[in-house]
Amino acid sequence: MLNISAARRANSKNLELNIAPLIDMVFILLIFFLVTTSFVKETGVDIARPTASTAVSKAKSTILIGVTQHNTIHIDRRQVDIRAVRANVERALAENPEGSVVIVADKQSLTGLVINVMDACKLAGAQNISIAANLDTGA
Repeated sequence: MLNISAARRANSKNLELNIAPLIDMVFILLIFFLVTTSFVKETGVDIARPTASTAVSKAKSTILIGVTQHNTIHIDRRQVDIRAVRANVERALAENPEGSVVIVADKQSLTGLVINVMDACKLAGAQNISIAANLDTGA
């Protein structure tokens, strides 16, 4: 009987915890969270948006077009000419046909330029075109 208890004590000293499956599970969870995370798109330029009391929050937009106070147009963090807006919107709509367009115009930008951008988006086939504004809280 003495030999059995000595054998049990010898076996208990050799116990090891294998953490390889735990590390695999952590990496799988990390990949899952990276794939399901939605990233915020920005126009790539700083714009002071005007405020509006009727502004509503838009959950998801596909194409962001920025018009700066210096009347330059930016799509996907690069400056484009007004003639290139239609082609860029057509390309983006080909990738996501149900996408919407949000024009983020500075309050100092020319209204005529914003109208031309809206017109180019409509000619490209965009059905849902919005202009971004800050919500006026009345304060």
